[in-house]
Amino acid sequence: MLVTLTEMMQGLPERNAAVPAFNVFGYEDASAVIAAAEEVGAPVILATNKVALRYMPLQVSGALYRSLAERAKVPVCIHLDHGDGFESAAEAIMSGYTSIMYDGSQLPLADNIRNTREIVKLAHACGIPVEAEIGAVGYTDPSMNVEARLTAPGEAKVFAEETGVDALAVAIGTLHRMEEQSAPIDYARLAEIERVVSVPLVLHGSTGVKDDDLHRLAATRISKVNIGTALRMAFGKTLRSEILNKPNEFDRVALFARPIEAVKEAAKQKMLLLNAHQALNV
Repeated sequence: MLVTLTEMMQGLPERNAAVPAFNVFGYEDASAVIAAAEEVGAPVILATNKVALRYMPLQVSGALYRSLAERAKVPVCIHLDHGDGFESAAEAIMSGYTSIMYDGSQLPLADNIRNTREIVKLAHACGIPVEAEIGAVGYTDPSMNVEARLTAPGEAKVFAEETGVDALAVAIGTLHRMEEQSAPIDYARLAEIERVVSVPLVLHGSTGVKDDDLHRLAATRISKVNIGTALRMAFGKTLRSEILNKPNEFDRVALFARPIEAVKEAAKQKMLLLNAHQALNV
């Protein structure tokens, strides 16, 4: 069932639930994530990030993920993650995405507001919700040249009010591409942001969040939780094992079977920690 991000996030805080957005790179992991969601009975978001865009054009990924979503037994949103401007937002909308994120977090506040407002105007005219970021979630890899900056609650309030975004990504201690669960979550900062911002909140870099913290965050106004590295590690490590253990196997369908299952199990674990099975409006 294909839905928009706004439809998916309705009523989540009252259910103490958050929906995971998994970065996927093609049929193998996208189908595994949907299979996990169907087993758990949870909605799920398939997200296309910048690395995936270099691998597969939006027109192709949009058609693939829409097809999978429309056949799914649970609500599925397809989402452009960290779009870099008006052109990528328009292309995602035309390619069938049901949610887009514009990331102007490295810009001065006024420029971020101006650009986001224009993208919101475009997307809302097409019935598509918009996520944007205030503060900046950095990367563990310094070569990414992304300045990390915790979200200032006052800036978050101004940004949300002046842009009209449907969801707001905030920086409260996580980093993208963390391989260890060691992110220090700033709960006091989150509580202050919740006090002054009314739109649903989003957490990026969530592979680095401890299991106990993920479960605790599901009871806050964090409604969307982005997870990528955890699935890539599950797939890559299992694939490496398969190749080493089966040196004469060359059929990728055979080699991918166990990695796909590993992705499904990793996705299910995150869904359960986030109480995503409580997110459906039934």
